[in-house]
This record gives sequence, structure tokens and C-alpha cells, in this order.
Amino acid sequence: MRRIRPFLLTALTLTAAGFWFFPLYWAVVTSLKPEDEVVQPGLALLPHTWSLGSYAYVFRHTAILRWYINSTGTSAIITLAVIGLSSCCGYALSQLRFPGRALLYATILASFMVPIQAMIVTHFVLMSDFGLIDSWLGVILPQLIVPVTVIIYKQFFDQIQKEFREAALLDGANEIQIFARVYMPMNWGVTTALAIITFIGAWNNFLWPFLVANSNDSMTVTVGITQVHDNFGVQYARNLAGAVIAALPVAVAYLLFQRRVTEALMLSAGIKG
Repeated sequence: MRRIRPFLLTALTLTAAGFWFFPLYWAVVTSLKPEDEVVQPGLALLPHTWSLGSYAYVFRHTAILRWYINSTGTSAIITLAVIGLSSCCGYALSQLRFPGRALLYATILASFMVPIQAMIVTHFVLMSDFGLIDSWLGVILPQLIVPVTVIIYKQFFDQIQKEFREAALLDGANEIQIFARVYMPMNWGVTTALAIITFIGAWNNFLWPFLVANSNDSMTVTVGITQVHDNFGVQYARNLAGAVIAALPVAVAYLLFQRRVTEALMLSAGIKG
């Protein structure tokens, strides 16, 4: 029985991985088929005729490069802003004593419990009042609300021994120097993990950019691929080619930084648990 149990666990794991992987495989294979072959009845695991026509169509007839620039720019700005603001806020809550500190932390904890989707209408009204609809700022600003990163930073700064801060103060360092030269270097692993997961989350975000971005000048790639269509109905291969192109940078980032992404997910799950 002890020998059979590892075999069963391996078989179950491989089966679950197969169920997870098959839709991705099917999307890629379908995007490499001619459209007339896609709509043929039956199940073909490989194309009879390999074709890059759907990818060529996406690059020739859509603003995919512009959407890529928008996604890269907004995601990078969101990542830098979230990491910068969250680390500073986490340090202040952890190491400084100031009036309203407990209330501020309680507010952050409370905001963490509110689904971001519940604030969509409020965000849209604010961005409209500020005149930021259909702009990069309109896409970026509401996505800077990421309380979980503040909580994670605070917890890690709490674990650093107080002697480091006291020694720096004796040497004449101010709070900015202590933060930048003492505390942040001790948390580069956490910062890297949070930056990667924040970038991936910003890149994959669809609902808010879909509501606020109305033109190619501000559309992100996740929103832009919904524009891959023509006057002759649904073109499955073209739609899936656009989806594959949109997901490619995130897939590559995950493969390159798999350990960091997993670490960030574990940190977030630890906070939620």
C-alpha cells in the first residue's frame, strides 16, 4: 500500500496538470489552424495544415503594437508606484510612532477585505470628474490600491531586529537613509516577488481598463484583443491568436521567475489565511 500511494498521487497530479494544460494547448493549436479547418467537425489534436495567417492578420489589421506599449507602460508604472508607496507605508507603520497610526493600519486592513470590483462605479465617477477617462492615468490610478503589499511589507519590517535601526540612528542616519540603506536591502527578495506578481496582475487586468479605455491610444492588450474581429462573424483562430499574443509576455515572465511568483503567491495566501 505504501508503494501504491505515491503512484496514485503522481497519477492524480499528472491528470490534474493535463486538465489544466489542455485548454492552453488547444488555444495555441487552434490559432495555428486555417479558419476553415477550425470549424470542421471532429477533434484534431494537431492541425492538418499549419498556418500563421491568424497571427499575420492580428499584426496587420489591429493596433497590437500600440496595445503592447500601453500595457507595458501602465503595468511598469503601476508596479513601481505600488512597490514604492507600499514599502514606504509599511516601513512607517512598522517603525515609526505617530498619531493615527493604529487607525491607518485598521483602515488598510479593512480596505483589504473590500473586493475591488465593489468600487468600480466609484472609481469610474472619480476618473470622469477628473477628466481622466481614456487616458493612461485613468487606467493607472485605481490600480494603485493594493493593501496586501503594505501588510506584507509591514510584517517583514516588524521581523527585523530593532538593533539595526538603533545603530543607524546613533550613526546619524535619518529615516529615509535607514529605510533605503538598511531595511530595503534586507527585503529585496520580498520586493522582487511582489514586483513580479504586481506586474503580472496589472498586465492581466481586464475589467477596469475595459471600462475606462475607449481608444487605441489607451487600450491595453487585454482589452485590445477583444477588437480582433471582422464583418463575417466570429473568427476563432484570429481571436485565439490575439489571446496567445497577449498572454505570451506573462507566460515568459512566469517561466523565468517561477520561484519568485510562487513566493509572492504564498505571501499573499499567508496574509489572507
